[in-house]
Amino acid sequence: MDDALSAGLVPELFGSTLVTWVVIGVGLYWAGLLAMKRRDLLPEWVSTQGPILTLHTKRGRDLLDRLATPKRFWRAWSNFGVGIALVVMVAMFVFLLLSAISSLLAPEPTGIQQPRNVLVIPGVNDFLPLSATPGIVVGLFVGLVVHEGGHGLLCRVEDIDIDSMGVALLAVLPIGAFVQPDEESSKAASRGGQTRMFAAGVTNNLAVTILAFLALFWLVGTAVAVAPGAAIGGVVDNSAAADADLDQYDRITHVDGQPIENNREFADVLDATGAGTITLTIDGERDVPVHRTPIVFSTLPDGPTGLELHDQILSVDGTAVSTREDLVDAVGDAERVAVETESADGTRETREIPVGASMQVLEGSSLADAGAPVDSFLVVTTADGQRIHDGSDLETLIREHDGETLALSGYADGERVTYEVAVDADAEQYGPAVHDGISGMQVNDVGVQLYPAETFHSALGGDSPGGFGPLGETFFGKVFITLMLPIMAIAGLQSNFAGFAGGVENVYELQGSLSALGEPVVFGVANLLFWTGWINLNLAFFNCIPAFPLDGGHILRTSTETVLARLPGVDATRGMVRVVTTMVGVTMLASFLVMIFAPTLLA
Repeated sequence: MDDALSAGLVPELFGSTLVTWVVIGVGLYWAGLLAMKRRDLLPEWVSTQGPILTLHTKRGRDLLDRLATPKRFWRAWSNFGVGIALVVMVAMFVFLLLSAISSLLAPEPTGIQQPRNVLVIPGVNDFLPLSATPGIVVGLFVGLVVHEGGHGLLCRVEDIDIDSMGVALLAVLPIGAFVQPDEESSKAASRGGQTRMFAAGVTNNLAVTILAFLALFWLVGTAVAVAPGAAIGGVVDNSAAADADLDQYDRITHVDGQPIENNREFADVLDATGAGTITLTIDGERDVPVHRTPIVFSTLPDGPTGLELHDQILSVDGTAVSTREDLVDAVGDAERVAVETESADGTRETREIPVGASMQVLEGSSLADAGAPVDSFLVVTTADGQRIHDGSDLETLIREHDGETLALSGYADGERVTYEVAVDADAEQYGPAVHDGISGMQVNDVGVQLYPAETFHSALGGDSPGGFGPLGETFFGKVFITLMLPIMAIAGLQSNFAGFAGGVENVYELQGSLSALGEPVVFGVANLLFWTGWINLNLAFFNCIPAFPLDGGHILRTSTETVLARLPGVDATRGMVRVVTTMVGVTMLASFLVMIFAPTLLA
C-alpha cells in the first residue's frame, strides 16, 4: 500500500467515492430486475431475492450420482471435515467475541475495521487493488463450485434428493452458489448425514486451499526470484522522489553509478552518501537526478513537534539541511532547535521543537510512577547524561541499563523535566511506548518507502532472507502468513502483497527452466494460485461462523440436537435447540457489528 495507509485511512463509514458509485449501480441494477420481474421477462430458471439474481438448473445430478458411488470414502472424508469445522467454529466464535470486547474497551479503528474493507471487492476494499480482480474472480468461482459441489455430492451420498443447483449473482459478480436439497428428503436424513452434508463444502474449500498453496510455494521457490535493486513500495507526496517522478514498484539499481543489490544496501549507501543531489538509476535503464530534502513521512497524531505529514525540513537554526544526517549534525547537542519547514501547499513556517526520543507515558508505567503526566508525550533529550537524538538511541541505552535506574531528561508539555526511572527493558512502557524516529517523526531525505520484496518472497516459498522466523519455516505457518499478506500494512509493514499483478512483477524476476514460459504465464499462474488459496481459506472460515444461514449455523443446530438428545433427563425439543442456536447466532451478529462499527463510532 502507499503511504496513505500508514498515515491513516479515511475514517468515515463509507467515505469512498467509488463506494458511492457502486451503491448507485447496485440500486439501478435492482430497479431493472424488479421491472423485468413485474413484466414476467425473466425465464423460469431465473429468480430474484432483492438485488441478488439466482440461476437454477437440474443438470448435473446424474454426474453427482456417479461421483457419490464410493459412499464410505465420502463419509469418512466428511467426518474428517466435521471435526475441522467444529474446531474452526469454536475459534471463530471466540475470535469475534474477543474482537468485539476489544473494540469496546479500546476503540482504536484500524484499516481492516473500516466497513468497506469487509467487502471483498477490489477497488472498494482498501487492501485489494483493481489489479487483483481476475485472481479474486477465478478464486471465488473455484471456491463456490467446490463448496456447493461438496454439498451436492454428500446429498447423494446420504440419499438426499436435490431440487436444483445454481449460482447467485450481484450484477455480473458471482457472490454465491447453492444446492437446494429436497426438504422432505433432507428431514428424513440422519443428523450425522445432515452434519456431513453441511460440512462438506468447508472441507472441500480447505482441500483446495492446501493444494493451491502447495503449488504456489513450489512455483515461487522454483521459478521466482527477487530482482536486483531497492524496490519502491510508495512515494511520499512533496518529496524529492515525487519531484523526480519515481513510482511504486520502480527498482533503484544504482546510486551515483554504484550497483544496489537490495533494500538494505540502498539504505547503507544512502547513509554513506552525504551529497544533496544524487543520481538514481531506475530498473537499470534510466538515470534520474534527485535533490534530497528531509521530509516527514510518518508522525504521531498530536505529537510533540507539531510538524505534519509531508512537511519538508529546510533548515535547522538557520543551517540549510539536505539529508537526515545533515539534520542530526545541525542539531548537535542542542535540545531545542528552530526548524524551517515547507508544507505541500508551499507554506513556509519556522517553529521551535525538542529533538530526542518520543515516549508515551502509560498509566502504571515506571515513567508515570516517577511523576510524568499520564497520556502525555515525553521527548527524552538526554539519558544518563548521554545526548539522545531519536528512538533507536534511547532503546539501545535502555537495553544496556536494564534493571538499573536511569535519569531521563527532556520536555513534557513544553517544560524541561527530569525523572529517575527504574528500567525494565521487557516492560510495556519500553516497547511500543518508545516511538521510532526523531521526536516521534520518521524523516526520509529521498521520500521513498521501500517494498519488502524479500520478506514477501520468503513467505511465499522463496529462499530470500528476512522472512518471518520459525513461523515461516513450516507449511501451515506459511499458509497463515499468506492469508495475512494482503493486510500486512496493519501489522506494521508499510506495504502489502496483493498477488503478482498491478506492477509488482517488476520487483521479481524468473529463474530456472520454467523461465522459458515467460513472465505473463508464470506470474499469471502464481497470481491465480495465490488468490484461489486465499479465497478458499476465507470461504471456509466464513462458512464456519456458527450463525444461520451459514454452514456453521446448520452444523451448530444438528450438533446441538445430538448433544441434547444424549443428555440424561433433557428433552431435546425444537424450541430448546432454537434457543441455543439463536443465542449463538445473535451473539455472533452483534459481535461482528461491534467489531466493525464500534471503533469508528466510539473513537
